[in-house]
Amino acid sequence: MKQKLTFKENLFIGSMLFGLFFGAGNLIFPLHLGQMAGANVLLANLGFLITAIGLPFLGIIAIGISKTNGVFAISSRVSKIYAYIFTIGLYLVIGPFFALPRLATTSYEIAFSPFVSPSSGKWILPVFSMLFFIVAWFFARKPSKILDYIGKFLNPVFLILLGIVVVLALIHPMGSISHAPISPDYNKSVLLKGFIDGYNTLDALASLAFGIIIVTTIKKLGITNPNDIAKETVKSGAISIIGMGVIYTLLAVMGTMSLGEFKVSENGGIALAQIAQHYLGDFGIIVLSLIIIVACLKTAIGLITAFSETFTELFPKTNYIVLATMVSVLAFIFANVGLTKIIMYSLPVLMFIYPLAITLILLTLVSHLFNNSPIVYRFTTLFTVIAAFFDGIKASPEPFVKTNFAQSLIGFAENYLPFFDIGMGWIVPALIGFIIGLIVYKVRGNKHEVQA
Repeated sequence: MKQKLTFKENLFIGSMLFGLFFGAGNLIFPLHLGQMAGANVLLANLGFLITAIGLPFLGIIAIGISKTNGVFAISSRVSKIYAYIFTIGLYLVIGPFFALPRLATTSYEIAFSPFVSPSSGKWILPVFSMLFFIVAWFFARKPSKILDYIGKFLNPVFLILLGIVVVLALIHPMGSISHAPISPDYNKSVLLKGFIDGYNTLDALASLAFGIIIVTTIKKLGITNPNDIAKETVKSGAISIIGMGVIYTLLAVMGTMSLGEFKVSENGGIALAQIAQHYLGDFGIIVLSLIIIVACLKTAIGLITAFSETFTELFPKTNYIVLATMVSVLAFIFANVGLTKIIMYSLPVLMFIYPLAITLILLTLVSHLFNNSPIVYRFTTLFTVIAAFFDGIKASPEPFVKTNFAQSLIGFAENYLPFFDIGMGWIVPALIGFIIGLIVYKVRGNKHEVQA
């Protein structure tokens, strides 16, 4: 029985994990931040890194030290019923109802949309998204091969293609960082603004969702002892997170330097297209298209795999291939029929579930303080659920937000929940719930000792 992986094996798992995390959104967020922050890019990027790689790494560590397969086992510490609701909700939102369809449409919008007419797009998008999910399903149907597909092939291809553009931008900069214009939002509280931007990458959810893939991959490489699995999970996660931090920083700097030639773009996708074409001409558009498609494809493979493996554990009578096919078909449908509405209705669920994921990660990291007591998990989760409910209301579709009922709830939260205006109204209630839970745990423990 192996007790540890070789550095090469850790490197491949780290590459796989990087590939799972790094979709198109992760590619364009730091570029846009770089353009907006201008001369303040380094400080803004530091704030961005704290949440964009810090939270996912904490999630990976939580999976490791919990010595479990992933999110269902950890959330079961609150209760079995809660674990089912939370796990299913998380995977549906980052799977077929939100993230998966968006991967196909993002690939299409950046790689093909600028070159086709609106009328042609009506049939090109369905054809492209169908091919996209067929390829993703093909690679996801054998989860035992995901390390080879993503860690050893797709992610290296992605990094080589992206590296061409990044190296050219650094060798022949379009402008200087020190003289780059700063957008108003990044003139004050720059670190906090970057912190909030990184929070919005939502990779903390992905770290819990992909936990099952990491643990399963390590087991297939011969590591079976829970303590050894925990160590290898953290080591591979560190490789992935360091890689993400380097790429994020280079992209942010590249975005700032691009202000020497271009104005601030509406989004990072447009900025990346301008930069690629500037350095590589028309060939740059081909490179960009490949970068975006590969970035989205590898994340799609990971989401289909994680969704299907998790649901086969939740419902043992289900079949992996059937689930992988079902999630791929649903994602295809939502990518073409009413995606805007799906995103509109998914966003409040996302804003509701994200604080619950973060508190779950943090509780797992400090669980040694209260011996994994369900009391502490339950009090913290209860208070977080109440606060997250208000975040969900605020993120709801506009017609509902404008109702008197919604406005009264939002008004209440703005008055009584610190940090609600920046989408973090859950922090103080979660802390209060944790302290109450800890006190109840200590009191009950002491009583038990006295009775004994």
